[in-house]
Amino acid sequence: RLVSDHTVHRNDAGAGRAVSSRHSVGIAGASVCTVLSAYFSLKVIYARRKYSVSPPATTGPPEFERVFRAQANCSEYFPLFVFSLWLAGVFFSQALAVLFGLLYLYGRYLYFHGYAVSAQGRLEPLYFSAKMQWVLIALAGLGVICTMTQAYLGLDLLHSFSHVLGLTEHT
Repeated sequence: RLVSDHTVHRNDAGAGRAVSSRHSVGIAGASVCTVLSAYFSLKVIYARRKYSVSPPATTGPPEFERVFRAQANCSEYFPLFVFSLWLAGVFFSQALAVLFGLLYLYGRYLYFHGYAVSAQGRLEPLYFSAKMQWVLIALAGLGVICTMTQAYLGLDLLHSFSHVLGLTEHT
């Protein structure tokens, strides 16, 4: 079954509200993105001090501009990442969403530090994280399509593909 209906009940100020466990991957992903964004922002603050670039300036020595651009680029892509991670976790597989989400975040971490050193240093981690992002988008899209075809056409595509590939026994 693609979508789980399990619910996590909270016993704090939010008592009475329930958070579906299928949303936990998206919530965790958003939380990690927030921490990583804060870390990258701190790195920009340190670079501003180190290279004497006062706000609101966004230009300065190349070393500063690389750190600033790395932070800005990561921030630009985080909404797409969180949305595709959330959809992949809800509609396809939480385990796969977590796996590719962590790989994406690791790639972004390497990207930031590679870019801070040199413009060329960003490329390999950029390509890696882009591949992970595309996998998440594909999982999200496939999950949504499979869920919709099952709900509206009564066709379980994943089960059908599993039969065709010989991954499950015929029932």
